[in-house]
Amino acid sequence: MSRTRLVGIAAIAVTSVLWGTTGTAATFAPAAGPLAIGAAALGAGGLLQAAAAAPALRAAWPSLRAQGRVVAWGAVSVGVYPLAFYSSMRAAGVAVGTVVSLASAPLVSGLLERFAERRPLSRSWMLAAALGVAGSVLLCASRMSGPESSAIGILAGIGLGLVAGATYAAYSWAASRLMRSGVDRAAAMGAVFGGGGALLVPVLLLTGAPLVESPRAFLVAGYMALIPMFCGYLLFGIGLARVPASTATTVTLLEPAIAAILAVAVVGERLTSLAGIGLAVIAGALLVLTVLPAGTSHPADRAAETPPSRGLPPPDVA
Repeated sequence: MSRTRLVGIAAIAVTSVLWGTTGTAATFAPAAGPLAIGAAALGAGGLLQAAAAAPALRAAWPSLRAQGRVVAWGAVSVGVYPLAFYSSMRAAGVAVGTVVSLASAPLVSGLLERFAERRPLSRSWMLAAALGVAGSVLLCASRMSGPESSAIGILAGIGLGLVAGATYAAYSWAASRLMRSGVDRAAAMGAVFGGGGALLVPVLLLTGAPLVESPRAFLVAGYMALIPMFCGYLLFGIGLARVPASTATTVTLLEPAIAAILAVAVVGERLTSLAGIGLAVIAGALLVLTVLPAGTSHPADRAAETPPSRGLPPPDVA
């Protein structure tokens, strides 16, 4: 495996650890609804991304304008994702909402790369995606021993989870597409997440009152915006510049595993043997992505491994 790919997977793995803390953090602000939590997390986090990337955004403005549709696609997806994700967890439960959202994302990412970019999917990715989804389902099944939700709530949660998974895959693909077309990493992430953050500001203004009613709720909102979202998406951008979006969304199946571990360590939930098997299967998915060859190389890998040829134009990686 190339050093470039290994760094990308490591960056996204750390991102997944940070994202895995959000469910536990949200339990410390029970009065805040899912729309408020989602809007605060990615709304404020996205605007921070854009502010940090302001110089890069100015420099890349002509390229971003030329790819306005991709930027808009990513920004709208960022705006929809947290609302659907946190609402899914509220409707169907944390386990079902998280697993449906995250387990569907790699599959959508793979379809986007296969049909939108005509890029063949490697056997190692397909194996890793299958293992990751299976492990997440086992983890989900092990954590459904709490109070049962209504059938309508579960169905609504599953539907919202599928929306969350699709939009997560969509904004990951959009940011990756911008980077592969030559847009600076900071500018690509700043444009997509800054646009999404701006779309979430009205939602935060309408629903965010409970987040400022107590110091604890305010700290929860600040933590989620700064650490899992702002810092997490900085690392996510580093990873997307080095591996395909399908690989990135597969690695982030670590998130429900981290969430389960924190639920045991912090919230006091019990980890069953079925959950242990699910964690082991997810670890196997990461091992497949790390050890087995990727099959088809990512443009970032080719750029890092192939010296430039003098007098020849760069390859088209769009």
